Amino acid sequence: MRKATSLLALAGALAARPALAQHEHHAMPGMTMPAKPAPADTTRRARAAKAAAPMPGMTMPADTSHHMAGMQHDMGGMEMDGMGTMSHAYSRHLPMSRNGSGTAWQPDQTPMYMWMQHKGPWMLMYHGAAFGRYTSQNFNHDGGRGHANAVDGPNWFMTMAQRTVGERGLLNLSLMMSLDPLTETRGGYPLLFQTGESYKGQPLIDKQHPHDLFSGLSVAYTHAFSEDVDLTAYLGYPGEPAIGPTAFMHRLSAMPNPDAPLSHHWTDATHITYGVATLGLRYKRFKLEGSNFTGREPDQYRFDFDKPRADSWAGRLNWNPTKELALQVSHAYIKSPEDLHPDENVHRTTASMLHSRSWGERHYIASALVWGMNQGTGHGAEHAVLAETNLTLGRLTFYGRYEFVQKDSEELNFYASGPNDQLLDRVFNVHALTLGSSYRLASLGGSRGPELSVGGQLTGYFIPQSLQADRYGLGYVGPGYGKLPLSASVYVRLTAPWMQMGRM
Repeated sequence: MRKATSLLALAGALAARPALAQHEHHAMPGMTMPAKPAPADTTRRARAAKAAAPMPGMTMPADTSHHMAGMQHDMGGMEMDGMGTMSHAYSRHLPMSRNGSGTAWQPDQTPMYMWMQHKGPWMLMYHGAAFGRYTSQNFNHDGGRGHANAVDGPNWFMTMAQRTVGERGLLNLSLMMSLDPLTETRGGYPLLFQTGESYKGQPLIDKQHPHDLFSGLSVAYTHAFSEDVDLTAYLGYPGEPAIGPTAFMHRLSAMPNPDAPLSHHWTDATHITYGVATLGLRYKRFKLEGSNFTGREPDQYRFDFDKPRADSWAGRLNWNPTKELALQVSHAYIKSPEDLHPDENVHRTTASMLHSRSWGERHYIASALVWGMNQGTGHGAEHAVLAETNLTLGRLTFYGRYEFVQKDSEELNFYASGPNDQLLDRVFNVHALTLGSSYRLASLGGSRGPELSVGGQLTGYFIPQSLQADRYGLGYVGPGYGKLPLSASVYVRLTAPWMQMGRM
């Protein structure tokens, strides 16, 4: 078998000889390609040696030849000869699998779902996800607060293009879009205890807002001083400042779950920000970043570009101690994030640990542990904790999410006797547990087509008695949530195909 692998690699190297001469500065990490036998001079020998150098972000197993054929197939038909460097979006010396959202890091062992294409000096990557689902919120309390049924379709799509510039530079362009404004009407989809942003002058409560049509549009340039040190300048309009971990829709641990986390506005809600400038310095396994950005969250008009303000700042320290872990801590000052409360500013602090481990084809576990704290003008600190896991065993996936969030009376719109009277001055502790499963049915249009899965989940909310009470309890006017409210969803999901890149 190894002999067959060597013959295939030798044939590819001979066929690639003209292209290698044109792209001799591109290295292919993790993959060795034999040089032409008996080179005529030292220049050709040097070129052959350079072509055989490792290319970051890609490793080739030596045990079976089918990985070679599989890798060529999974690259969307790309030719191996003359192929550009497959690296991280913001470093020529990091693996592509470390890409998160914005400039955030994921573990190096994170499996990837995407299409890839090579056009001249550019490497193009496409990925995304779309749900079609039926959801029923607080279904065990007909008439209870937040009770709602809906058919909807959360979705997002992203493309990235990158190329090397000279011997040390890397240019990256990215575009992210969402059709949520068309599939999530009337302010968003129902989601019990979710708060944040507004619609038609009213706060969104028990609803997740839709994402903007243009959810990301950025350009970044990275200069490598050495294999251990590089500097990145990132501009986004919209973009993602250096706050929190990889945003939930890009985390593999959250991939099967169609719902946004209740802690979204404590940790990663800034992933769509109209005006971001970030400078990041990497040293080996560490990266220190600073951002200047617009504090105001996107408005309810989801098809336009909001005004940039550059009035807020953030700092983040990333550390990937192993290939299976990605850690970060961050702090941000966010000026006037809420349209309905323009005089209130927020200090946000987050810490997170992401873990991924793969042990075979489509066999992996991906988990996240995230903490966030918001401290606003005139308000005490409110905390949120999230723990989620995605266990995929071939076609079958099991997943879960636990959240603890602190919501105050204003966020949940709980008043003592009416909307014009005094709020109940309280902070409510909400616990939510989601358990779900999905099953991959097929790849549409062949093995490189989008993957179709079906799934379902159940969420239980453990809440204090004061949130369960109706109009006769504790002076609150209006229905309560009831005891142990439950929500459920069933769905079909389309994602980009799983991409086999060999062992990491």
